[in-house]
Amino acid sequence: MTTETKDHFISSYKNILAPSKTLCQKEFIYGGYTYGEIFELAAGLKKTLARRGTEKSVCLCTENKAVIAASLLASLSGACRLILPYSFSTHALMEMYEAVGFDCAITDHPEEMPGVEIITPSKGNPGDLNSEYMRDPDRPFLKLFTGGSTGKPKVWSKSPRNLLAEAIYLRDKFGLSSKDLFISTVPPYHIYGLLFSILTPFLSHARVLPEIYTFPQEIISVINRHKATVLVSVPIHYRSLKVDNLSVPSLKTAFSSSGVLNRSDATHFLKKTGLGINEIYGSTETGGIALRNVSENTDAWKPADVVSWRLSGKRLAVRSDFVSIEMEKDLEGFCVTGDEVQPDKNDRFLLLGRADGIVKVAGKRVDLIEVQNKIQTLPTVRDAVVIALPAEKGRESVIAALVACELTEVQLRKMILEKLEPFAMPRRIKIVSSINRTATGKIDFRRIERIFLSGKDKNS
Repeated sequence: MTTETKDHFISSYKNILAPSKTLCQKEFIYGGYTYGEIFELAAGLKKTLARRGTEKSVCLCTENKAVIAASLLASLSGACRLILPYSFSTHALMEMYEAVGFDCAITDHPEEMPGVEIITPSKGNPGDLNSEYMRDPDRPFLKLFTGGSTGKPKVWSKSPRNLLAEAIYLRDKFGLSSKDLFISTVPPYHIYGLLFSILTPFLSHARVLPEIYTFPQEIISVINRHKATVLVSVPIHYRSLKVDNLSVPSLKTAFSSSGVLNRSDATHFLKKTGLGINEIYGSTETGGIALRNVSENTDAWKPADVVSWRLSGKRLAVRSDFVSIEMEKDLEGFCVTGDEVQPDKNDRFLLLGRADGIVKVAGKRVDLIEVQNKIQTLPTVRDAVVIALPAEKGRESVIAALVACELTEVQLRKMILEKLEPFAMPRRIKIVSSINRTATGKIDFRRIERIFLSGKDKNS
């Protein structure tokens, strides 16, 4: 990064905490909070936390976009560190507390968090958010989680630069502005929802609709009723929008992430609306890496302008300001992802699949080795092999398990569910008497894949 680029970022960072009077009067939450009121909430939160002495960790157990935006501003001004849960369930919160701890929480349902100090945001003086006290742009201020096959969370930290640089890029790349109104079908406490339905609109001086909309006719109706211009959604919701009455003339931009977008769904959306969906490839830890659009008539991904990439063996290595500060990097600042890729023309690449045994199922990460190891611990199981079968093009997979045991499939599935999250359950299971291995213990994975794909039910 050049000195000029760094200076530009610092200038943008400072400006976030010093809004103009004009901006403060503008509406951020459609039919709700103005930008000025968001800054007042942030200042009030900072004052409340300052009375508690040393910097606190605050768990954001809320879907309130105004409160989340205010909490981000308060944190950026040095008030607190933030933790965004991957789930609001008691079990998930306990796991997160064990993983990282937190001092207090902001929650929509305080009765569900007994024994935790609850902070209720109140308004303060925006002048207290002086950029003089803004947080170091390269130090962690936000922790997010990615769930594993057993539900155990993986923790990633983000710096202000990680998040703000990506939001600024998205704003400039897609020409987002104060004229835009965002509608979202995803929760704001995951990285995709946080970035696309709160932070990017905020930096664009745009408006956001307060609710999360999931039903197809509701999505269409809300877009048309309020003349929304930007849709933030995921593949499963674009699949539900594959309807004949899809007409949203006010919409000018559509985003999709958190899983592979079915090509026929994207084509239908393009045909009905005239808009190609901007599909984002990335992860919590790397941030956005590349984009593609069905209107380009290619499956290859185009890296973002500010992302450098190269091959590390067959795996994709990337360098950008979006990458979590906890990712291991080489001397040139590149980190190696778990994805194998193949270079394509025009500086694009094709995704070939995961190199580390991690696959995506319904937008969630599943460790195949972890699933296999859990199955092998079950009663009467002598051996097991877990593979990912190809589904549609992209990163999504179908999990299949070949198991040598004395159990019935019903018994086996019941036992697996006691060990794994439902999304990690193998959709296809074959029970065999034995699994052939080489003298060195290796498995012919291609042969096992053929067994499942051919539908043959026999010993391996």
